[in-house]
Amino acid sequence: MDARTVIATLRQGGTPDADALAWFAQGLADGSVSDAQAGAFAMGVCLQGLDASGRAALTLAMRDSGDVLRWDLDAPVIDKHSTGGVGDCVSLVLAPALAACGVYVPMISGRGLGHTGGTLDKLEAIPGLRTTLSENQFRQIVSDVGCAIVSASADIAPADKRLYAIRDVTATVESLDLITASILSKKLAAGLEGLVLDVKCGSGAFMKSQDDARALARALVDTANATGCTTSALITDMSQPLAPSLGNALEVIDVMRVLTGAASGRLLDLTVDLGAVLLEQTGIEDGKARLQDAITSGAAAEAFGAMVYAMGGPVRFVEDWSRFLPEAPVIREVPAPAAGCVSEIDGEALGLVVVALGGGRQVETDVIDPAVGLSDVVSVGDRVEKGQPLARIHAAREAQADAAARAIRAAVTLGDTAPDRPLVLEHIT
Repeated sequence: MDARTVIATLRQGGTPDADALAWFAQGLADGSVSDAQAGAFAMGVCLQGLDASGRAALTLAMRDSGDVLRWDLDAPVIDKHSTGGVGDCVSLVLAPALAACGVYVPMISGRGLGHTGGTLDKLEAIPGLRTTLSENQFRQIVSDVGCAIVSASADIAPADKRLYAIRDVTATVESLDLITASILSKKLAAGLEGLVLDVKCGSGAFMKSQDDARALARALVDTANATGCTTSALITDMSQPLAPSLGNALEVIDVMRVLTGAASGRLLDLTVDLGAVLLEQTGIEDGKARLQDAITSGAAAEAFGAMVYAMGGPVRFVEDWSRFLPEAPVIREVPAPAAGCVSEIDGEALGLVVVALGGGRQVETDVIDPAVGLSDVVSVGDRVEKGQPLARIHAAREAQADAAARAIRAAVTLGDTAPDRPLVLEHIT
């Protein structure tokens, strides 16, 4: 086999067979496929597409380009993946809640991308906590605690790491086939028995329309099931931030409020909805009731605290979390310019505000400030009076807070009424 033949097949509108895709993925991983060939491959897939069997074969080939974890545990090994949004810290609530329900969650997560925050960046706002662990450490924490949220090692789906970087500079990021293979190759390498996907659509998501979200959800669900991992997806609303806060330490605060019973709302609701689907896929009935009990009883918070400590964080983080999290030096409210009903929120614009404050990366080498961001963000449907806060800014400098205030006022639309949009839009099986 050679790269030119694989690329030529794509150029002519065909789908390379499974052996050819496996050879190409291994070439991506070991460097025998050049950057030029990888770019031509990505463009060929982007323009011509793969059939369903080819998409599944590429996913498995990228999974098998590195290590694939195997588990010998006494309960199902399951996980969740989100396509990304603003204020989306579900993973930090869901993983320990599922662990408290008796299943195992080896969650391999990512960092912030574009206007959306990253689960690893949020966790690392906790002093001392490390998300880069050896495989033995990862296995031990999952076995002892029931969950661990870590970064992918260099040995997990190395073909995806190489191809993802190529896609970023060749305008092929939006390919449905390549998105599917990228997401699932890493998740399947974790050795999962079940997976639920949170495919978001709306102003704060990468997929703005429900039709686009449905197409991605369908591709992900069909491909994952074809590879032997029981999978379904929820298409969920991201027309506004999921949690009241955006920013790393601030979202951890929202997580702790949910886990300790001090807050409810959209974050808790979606956590329970996703977890219930996942538990029921594995044959565990009454998933919603089990998850709600895990949270209200404090068992989920206990599991979160055990995970934090095992990953290098404070021993009593759950009992005294506010003492450990960093606080920005400039905190300022953004007053509403007029009275009205919050009818629309530009979630992407708010996410970019957090990036500009230093809570995300403009370039890959940027160092994140975990303390900055937004809190107490209004929700669609809220009625506000003139001067009432639309959000609270947490900034490192006054000038940054000034710019953020202008952007927030532009991102929040006030009107007479607001659309009634459910949190879960569709369930794809």
